[in-house]
Amino acid sequence: MQLVEIRKILKNKSSKKSKESTLKFVPTVKKQYGVKIAVLNELVKQIKEPDFELIENLWKSGIFEERLLASKILGKICKTNPTKTLKIIQKFSKDISDWVVCDTLATQGIRSIINLKQKEFFDLSKKLVKSENLWQRRFALVILINFAKDKSFKQKIEEILEEVKDDKEPYVKKAITWLKNELK
Repeated sequence: MQLVEIRKILKNKSSKKSKESTLKFVPTVKKQYGVKIAVLNELVKQIKEPDFELIENLWKSGIFEERLLASKILGKICKTNPTKTLKIIQKFSKDISDWVVCDTLATQGIRSIINLKQKEFFDLSKKLVKSENLWQRRFALVILINFAKDKSFKQKIEEILEEVKDDKEPYVKKAITWLKNELK
C-alpha cells in the first residue's frame, strides 16, 4: 500500500464527528482528517511491506492521523533496523505537537526494540527531559514507561524524574504521574 492509497482511504473514512471528537480529547491537533483510531489500526494491518521511507513521508505531512500511522508502522518494522529507528524517533521528537502521537511513538513505535537498545533509550530520555520543548520532555518520560515494570530500572527512572519534578506544563505533569504510577 502506497502513500497515495493511504491518503485516499483516510480522506474517504474521515467524518466531521470524528474530527470534533479528536479536537475534544486532543486540543493541540492542528491538521487532521477526522478518522477513527480503529480505521488507522486496520490500515496498519493492511500495509504488508512497510518501509522507513513510507514512515518518514507520513510523518512529514504533519497531519495527526498520518503521524499516528507512522508511529504504529514504525513499531511494526523497528526490529529490522533498531539503530535507524532510534535516529528516526530522535528526529520525530522535535515535531511532536500532541500527547497521542507522543505517547504512541514512545510506546508502540519502539516497544519491540526497547530491550535491544536500553542504554540508548535511557540516554535519549536523559537528554530530552531537559529540552525546552514540552513534547520532548513528555516523550522522554513516556519512553520510560516501557521500563517501569522492571524494578531494576527504578532508580534510573527516579533520577530522570527528579529532573522534571517542578515542571509546570500540564502534559508533562500528567506523564510524571503516569510514570510514577507505573513504578508502583
